[in-house]
Amino acid sequence: MAHVSGLHLTRTAENGAEIDALAAALTADGGGRVGIAGMLPDLTGRLRRTFAPTPRLLGLKVSRAYTWEAADRRDPEWWPQGITTSALTGFREEFGHDVLASSWYSKHGAGSRISIIDLDRHRYGHVLLVTPMLKDGVPGFKPLKVHAGGIVWHRDFLHVAGTGRGFYSCRLDDLMRVPAGSPYETWGHRYVLPVRFAHRGNADEGETKLRFSFFTIDRSTTEPTLVVGEYGSSRQTRRMARFALDATTGLVAADAEGLARPVIDDRGQARMQGVSVVDGVYYVTSSRSGYLPGSVYVGAPGAFREHRFATAIGPEDLVWWPETKRFWSVSEHPRRRWIFGMKRSDLPA
Repeated sequence: MAHVSGLHLTRTAENGAEIDALAAALTADGGGRVGIAGMLPDLTGRLRRTFAPTPRLLGLKVSRAYTWEAADRRDPEWWPQGITTSALTGFREEFGHDVLASSWYSKHGAGSRISIIDLDRHRYGHVLLVTPMLKDGVPGFKPLKVHAGGIVWHRDFLHVAGTGRGFYSCRLDDLMRVPAGSPYETWGHRYVLPVRFAHRGNADEGETKLRFSFFTIDRSTTEPTLVVGEYGSSRQTRRMARFALDATTGLVAADAEGLARPVIDDRGQARMQGVSVVDGVYYVTSSRSGYLPGSVYVGAPGAFREHRFATAIGPEDLVWWPETKRFWSVSEHPRRRWIFGMKRSDLPA
């Protein structure tokens, strides 16, 4: 059942000086801070529309699917994980249509990245996530090494799940282009997005720390709230946590001690990968294996209805994109990677 817990988040100091110094150094070399507006015309990857990846007779609810270029579709190094959308952030009003963003993690030390995905133009582009540094007045960065199992785009921030460490927050206006010939190691990426601050997860004595496996914004409450979920087996905790958001900043709301405490519900499903909450109804993806479609659970914690074999093989995070009337997800396994949509009307509670 839902209860206030001894879990809490604390926000670190901003990396403002480090980010500004890095932007200045890249600008001097012909790159620098360009934001999303500067990257959108430069999405070099091509998306391909494809059929739903398994027969509908299995119960598959996928009604729209795309796939990456061959190199990204097969890459054993980078694995897709999180997904979010610019919908309801003001992006459409500025740029004419919304986009998706997906996160990936590297299996061999290159960190994590996001992809900006423009379904209207069938284009996408990668951005390396980095932690900025300033040592003896010299700017630099190192890759952000997190699983990035979930991402959230809220207002002008992109939040990246860091499992046991909490989550990391990037301001999308800080997105930077790294020019050719730059001395910075980018692991083949032409754009970087620095972390502005982190939200560190901790627990009071006797409590088990929350795993920030994935999260979403619930806009069906009086004020938007952040809903966090844990991936876990039947022997692990599978909690869902709800954090209040500050109406002014859009960030998690902290008390007088600087702590943000959630309300916890411990009735999650095994192997949860992503969650969306629409009109008070939870929609949860759950994986089964690298060879079988996953499930979508619909309803409320403790009272879910399972739609078996509803997703593509290897489903990950989940996001609701209201203009498309679909939930969107990504699948992770090489040669079985899709960006796919499922109509809400096909997933009744």
